[in-house]
Amino acid sequence: MTERKYHSLKEFYPFYLTEHSNTTSRVLHFIGTGLFFSILIFVLVTQQWLFLLAGPVCGYGFAWVGHFFFEKNKPATFDYPVYSLLSDFRLFFELLVGKQKFQSK
Repeated sequence: MTERKYHSLKEFYPFYLTEHSNTTSRVLHFIGTGLFFSILIFVLVTQQWLFLLAGPVCGYGFAWVGHFFFEKNKPATFDYPVYSLLSDFRLFFELLVGKQKFQSK
């Protein structure tokens, strides 16, 4: 097993951003995470718990298309699942409020 390089979300997030520099990939991540939150709200309102299964499929499906076809890198989820998920949420909200741009530097 490989040793972990990142020991906090604060250390990990700058790396996460470098792995998400492609505009199309950022858009796909935003769509996937947005769908995840929409599904979560739908489930909480309707109490139709089976729809929870669609949340990760939508979230990761869009994100992984972004990685495999546009970023051409391995999703950080495989090595840092918790930091990656939290970073997905952080990037989503930063894009939503304009703190991050869809077009990376």
